[in-house]
Amino acid sequence: MEIQQKQLFGHPRGLYILFLTEMWERFSFYGMRALLVLFLVSSVNGENPGFGWTSSEALQLYATYTFLVYLSSIPGGIIADKYIGQKKSVILGGVLLVAGHSILALQSLTAFYIGIALIIAGVGCLKPNISTMVGGLYPKGDDRRDKGFTIFYIGINVGALLAGLVIGYVGETIGWHYGFGLAGIGMAIGLVIFIAGRHYLSGVGEATKELSLADQE
Repeated sequence: MEIQQKQLFGHPRGLYILFLTEMWERFSFYGMRALLVLFLVSSVNGENPGFGWTSSEALQLYATYTFLVYLSSIPGGIIADKYIGQKKSVILGGVLLVAGHSILALQSLTAFYIGIALIIAGVGCLKPNISTMVGGLYPKGDDRRDKGFTIFYIGINVGALLAGLVIGYVGETIGWHYGFGLAGIGMAIGLVIFIAGRHYLSGVGEATKELSLADQE
């Protein structure tokens, strides 16, 4: 069953919901990454205290974190394809990311590890599935699909640029945990946009069973 999407500037309106959601997710993700190593190596007794790790320890954790973020896309995709669908996976990922970034705002090593774990799981649920939903907005053979992905990727670049300028500045000048908290606020904005605009994504990213029922109707 082909879903007719409402159009805006020649593209489905749902594309702009995904654009804004991904923009804020990348804002939170790259903002947190910009602060991570700097926070870990900052002196415990400094004006802007961190954990006082060595550069080697900090880079080791950063590398492990980055590896697990990309690896988490595999179970995230499986969960969406087999069980809850891409749309619900994006919402789940957004909730996990908001929780993870918010927990990083706490001055605690335990909270830090919990926050990192939630962010890894959140990116795994959100990142691969929101990109798949962009393709699902267009019928097969639609030559607008490539242009749609170009617009979507602009959102990624805008979010990454703002992350470095805003979260990087707040983290270094006001406090690392304020920066982490700001990343959580950014993801919360993206999640609200996605949930509020999900009616523009009707028939896209649904669970397999839900699509089967829609076809029968």
